[in-house]
Amino acid sequence: MSKHPKFHPFRPHPWHGLTAGDDAPNVVNAYIEMTPFDSVKYEIDKETGYLCLDRPQRFSSQLPTLYGFIPRTYCADRVGELALTTDEGDLDPLDICVLSERPITRAELLVSCRVIGGLHMIDHGEADDKIVAVLENDTVWADARDITDVPEVFIERLRHYFLTYKMVPGETTSNVQVDTIYGAEHAHKLVRAAMADYQDHFGE
Repeated sequence: MSKHPKFHPFRPHPWHGLTAGDDAPNVVNAYIEMTPFDSVKYEIDKETGYLCLDRPQRFSSQLPTLYGFIPRTYCADRVGELALTTDEGDLDPLDICVLSERPITRAELLVSCRVIGGLHMIDHGEADDKIVAVLENDTVWADARDITDVPEVFIERLRHYFLTYKMVPGETTSNVQVDTIYGAEHAHKLVRAAMADYQDHFGE
C-alpha cells in the first residue's frame, strides 16, 4: 500500500473537484479568479474549469481585494430564501472577496480564508452575495473575526466597485444594488445555504 498522500493525477475542476474546506463555513477554500492588479474581468469557464477572459473593465476602478468563489457552492433556492428583496439566487458559485496585507499578483490560486461577513448584492433581481473573508494567518488581518473589524472606508470601496463595475459608459444607474452589509453570523448561513444548494443540484 502506498504511503504517498492522496493526489489528483489530473487537475481537478476548480468548482466541482475541490472542496469548500473541512472547517466551512468558518474557514473556507477560495479559488481566486482576479486580483487587485487585473484591469480585465476574468471568470472561470464552468464547463472546462479554465480561467477565461470575460470582458475588459469599463472603468479604471479596480478590485481592492482578491476575488473568486467557494468551491462546491451554488446560489439557488436556499440562498434565495436568505435574500431580502428576492427569492432567486444567481445560479453561480458563491462569490468571495479575500483581504490580504501582502500584495498577491496572480490568480488561479486556492487560498484558505476566514469568513467575516458579506455584501448583500442584487443583480438584475437575483441574489449575488459577495462574501468577505480574510486570508488565514495573515499578519495584519489575522485577528479579524467580523466585518466590523475592517475599516468602514475599505468596505465602502468594495461596495462602490460592485455598484459600478457593470455600468455602461454614459449611464448613471445600473441594475445592481448593494442594500445590506452583514457580519460573520449571516455570512456563515449563506455559505451553508450555498453548500446545501450545491448538494441539491449536483450531489457528490
